[in-house]
Amino acid sequence: MSIKFGTDGWRAVLDKEFTRENVGRVTLAIGKYVVETFGYNKPILVGYDPRKMADVYAKYCAEILKDKGFNVKLSSRVVPTPVLAYNAKRLNAEAVMFTASHNPAEYLGMKFIPDYAGPATSEITDRILFNMDEDYQAGKGSLEKVDFYPAYYEHLKKIIDFEKIKTLKTNIIFDGLYSASIGYFDAILKDNGIAFESLHMSHDPDFGGGMPDPKPKFLKKLIETVKNTPNSIGMANDGDADRFGVINEKGEYVSPNVIIAILLKYLLKKGYTGSVVKTVGSSLLIDNVAEKLGVKVIETAVGFKHVGEAMRKNDVIIGGEESGGLSIKGHIPEKDGILANLLILEAMADSGKTLCELEDEIYELAGCRFYTDRIDLRKENPEEITALVNEFKEIKNLGEYNVTQKDLKDGVKLMIGERTKILVRPSGTEPLLRIYFESDSQEKVSELEEEVNKLIKDLPL
Repeated sequence: MSIKFGTDGWRAVLDKEFTRENVGRVTLAIGKYVVETFGYNKPILVGYDPRKMADVYAKYCAEILKDKGFNVKLSSRVVPTPVLAYNAKRLNAEAVMFTASHNPAEYLGMKFIPDYAGPATSEITDRILFNMDEDYQAGKGSLEKVDFYPAYYEHLKKIIDFEKIKTLKTNIIFDGLYSASIGYFDAILKDNGIAFESLHMSHDPDFGGGMPDPKPKFLKKLIETVKNTPNSIGMANDGDADRFGVINEKGEYVSPNVIIAILLKYLLKKGYTGSVVKTVGSSLLIDNVAEKLGVKVIETAVGFKHVGEAMRKNDVIIGGEESGGLSIKGHIPEKDGILANLLILEAMADSGKTLCELEDEIYELAGCRFYTDRIDLRKENPEEITALVNEFKEIKNLGEYNVTQKDLKDGVKLMIGERTKILVRPSGTEPLLRIYFESDSQEKVSELEEEVNKLIKDLPL
């Protein structure tokens, strides 16, 4: 079977492609990469989220690496990806995380985290894949179990003002969502005497029959609870706790784009300096807010591995993506949903305002609200998707709307003035061409969708 690393590791269906044999192959390939790059003295950390068999495969991986001569530290319990990543940086170690993030329960995956504590670049994963099925000499290694939480928590104490959060008058409702953040986010709040209510606080491999994805579809109970609890907000994380989802006082899901903009403004007030990193798929809201605040914007291809790389190479206040991942200066170049939740609470406490009020302030600063929509075109033939992308590269106008700027870093981004964009890019996981629309007017979004549908219909494909 051909094993491929996507934007955030290798994921596959358990007992179908994700098997003991394939886990062994990937583990040995990772070990060979580490040996060739650093030698046997480089420690390797291994962690796992609450998914079915994740703990079993993590132990299997750790044993293989130990037998090959590495000094391995295996998590003593379920661990969030950002917690393992921080410890990789602290210990100057490489790390392997068993997770399928927000995917359905039947999936499992392996994520390789280099010592810089961010997602592995394509260059690194290509080298790992090149090593597949090549054996190498074994040495004498060691294996110990470690709780990675204490060091991570001590680090957060240097970033987060917990005393300020304690002054927050808003009720906090935490939806554990059966995820890896259970025993971490709630433990941090308890340790600092911060009151909260909670839902779904068990590690269920079936995720309650839903998905560990902090989006409205899977946060219905949290939304209902927030609506029935005056002056409250809701918070959740995905399966491995590197993404966040927030519900405001009205019971509305708050876009990660808005959260990134709110936190950019707050961190500037806190004294942070530098740029903001966003993906090509992130909202124009962030660009508008950054411009008003005098902050440079660095735009990357979609995927936090690109955001993390930009954060490592530049002086960055905050880096984030539209799918609910962010990190900040002084932390790690990896998504951290626990950090995101804490920063939101701190920003609210500092301002003395509700999350709804902070949202309104951001829209006022940007000068408008933004409206979005998306068309998904299923094309089983990859050549058809490529042909469509190439067609969009040549577009100069759509009806009465003239294209004023094009960007090809990831698919095709068409700008129509300063407040309207169309992004056309292939899905990284499905045979789909995704077409994203964003504008300061819902009417413009609808009109552009109509023009794009006309264009696609008339193409000789």
